[in-house]
Amino acid sequence: MVVGAFPIAKLLYLGVRQMSKPIANRIKAGARRSEFFKTYICGPPAQIYHWVEMRTKMRIMGFRGSTIKPLNEDMAAELGAELLGEAVIFLIGGGCMVLEYSRQAANTRRKEEEHNETITSLQTQLAELTLTTETLDAQLREINRQLLSFPVPTKK
Repeated sequence: MVVGAFPIAKLLYLGVRQMSKPIANRIKAGARRSEFFKTYICGPPAQIYHWVEMRTKMRIMGFRGSTIKPLNEDMAAELGAELLGEAVIFLIGGGCMVLEYSRQAANTRRKEEEHNETITSLQTQLAELTLTTETLDAQLREINRQLLSFPVPTKK
C-alpha cells in the first residue's frame, strides 16, 4: 500500500542546488588562478559592475560628474570571480526552477488528459444508457398496447 509517491525529482533538484555552491567556489578559484579568466572573463564585468555601483552611490550622495577610477587588476579579478560564482549559483537555481515548472506542467497536463478521458467515457456510458432506456420504454409501451388489445373478461 503506497501512501504517496516519493518526490525523487524534488530531492534531486535539492541535491543539485546544494552542489552548486561548491561548484561555484571551484569556478571562482580557477578564475582567480587563470590569467585568461582574470583578463577576459572576470575583469570586464567587474569593472562594469564597479562603475555602475559607484556611479549610483555618487548620484545618491549628490555628486555629479565625478570620474570613477577603475579597479586594480587584483580587485577586479576578485570581484569578477565573485560575480561569476553568484551567476553560476543563480543559473543553477533558475534551471532547477524551470525544470520543476516543466515537470509540474507535464503532471497537470497528464491529469487534465485523464479527466478528459474520464468525462468522454462517462458521456459514452450516458449515451448508451439513454439508448437502453428508450428501448426499454418502447418495449414497455408495446406490452401495454398488447395488454389493452386483449378482451376484458365479463362477469357472469
